[in-house]
Amino acid sequence: MARAPAQTPPTEGVAAVERALTIVEALARCGGPITLADLSRATEFYKSTLLRLLVTLEQAALVVRLSDGRYALGPYALRLGRAYDASHHLTEVIQPILQNLVDQGTESASFHVYHNATSRVCLLRIDSHHSTLDHIRAGDLLPLDRGAAGKILTAYQNGQASGKRPLLLVSMGERDPNCAAVACPVFGTGNEIAGALSLSGPKERYTPTALKKMSKLLQQAAINATRTLGGHWPG
Repeated sequence: MARAPAQTPPTEGVAAVERALTIVEALARCGGPITLADLSRATEFYKSTLLRLLVTLEQAALVVRLSDGRYALGPYALRLGRAYDASHHLTEVIQPILQNLVDQGTESASFHVYHNATSRVCLLRIDSHHSTLDHIRAGDLLPLDRGAAGKILTAYQNGQASGKRPLLLVSMGERDPNCAAVACPVFGTGNEIAGALSLSGPKERYTPTALKKMSKLLQQAAINATRTLGGHWPG
């Protein structure tokens, strides 16, 4: 009787997916085309491993190989981003709120969402009208355990809106020693957290008076965003 062919252990398949996602994440962090050598350094994968995985990622249009041999995110990555954005209506709701905050003289306004166990992603960003800014751009990956927005996301990661969790947090020089931020949660349908609104900028401009004013504006913006997204502000 013929023996059934051995099946690939599930863990091997999972490992391949994790490696492929690591490549995609490295390309996203880079923000532009990258050489194979630089991609190898960014992922700590051997070039031979990268080349094998890149073939599959190119076939899926998640990665493209340019004429000069460098690699970049492919068109399917854009489709995924647009699908995510459309499903959550985030740009339509949040972008005008960020713009309104900045127009009221606040520091730069951002909207952050959970990325993984160690990081968050700045999904949307409007720079302030001030001459000096903190250096954050839409698409940047930032630490989850440092900064006001990261701590807000962490506080609600495994739960819904609750009066026992913070509705406003301030950070001073946690992620960047020269920067400060204030952040509030935004809730969506089912009162699950949709993301965190934040105002960030140079630490020296976060005087008690400025912080009090920005905190009030930010919390009202978070309340408005929550209601528009179908959530309910705690209390």
